[in-house]
Amino acid sequence: MANTLLKVSGLKVAYGGIQAVKGVSFEVNEGELVSLIGANGAGKTTTLKAITGLQPVGAGTIEFLGRSINGQGPWDLVKQGLVMVPEGRGTFTRMTITENLQMGAFVRRDREVEDDMEKVFAIFPRLKERRHQLAGTMSGGEQQMLAMGRALMARPKVLLMDEPSMGLSPIMVDKIFEVVNDIHGRGTTVLLVEQNASRALQLATRGYVMDSGEVTMSGDAKALLNDPKVRAAYLGE
Repeated sequence: MANTLLKVSGLKVAYGGIQAVKGVSFEVNEGELVSLIGANGAGKTTTLKAITGLQPVGAGTIEFLGRSINGQGPWDLVKQGLVMVPEGRGTFTRMTITENLQMGAFVRRDREVEDDMEKVFAIFPRLKERRHQLAGTMSGGEQQMLAMGRALMARPKVLLMDEPSMGLSPIMVDKIFEVVNDIHGRGTTVLLVEQNASRALQLATRGYVMDSGEVTMSGDAKALLNDPKVRAAYLGE
């Protein structure tokens, strides 16, 4: 039986009087890559912010590793292994690549941080080449790699990625999705939020479709990819 790492039940989130998320439920099991897709404004990012303690929860429960995490702060959740790569990357622009990666391990007290940094450099050779470069002088795609590497330094049990391909060139989009697949292949459980529905579902084990703050469809990722409604709404067919 699948070990459920993250379970969201009846999640509601509001901004003022606007209900952005309207009773969303989904789960992520150990070893999966789950994609949460939908148009801009569907409530995907708000959902991730609520899960990671960045946005207050109006109603519903969020369980991580079998325990409720409602009301916990982002720092506590990172310690437990729930780690997000935020939309817009959020790198520390006046710090070097190495310093950014060290920041990803700020909650750790073990002696394997340097070893893990070398593992990140193996995934992202370009970061190793430029390890002393300031993050703010890098391209958008390179900063996305850095944000992903920084998250891996926290040793996530579940890695949440919010729109990792946004604003990148087609070549860099290919590279980012290749790396997402690689990270999952190395054993990391992933929840991927993406507007690029086709690419996200191609990588995923299972998928959920959000529309206007609600989950409207869910199931096997390949089945969703071939569903006429999904193709018409999100793949331009």
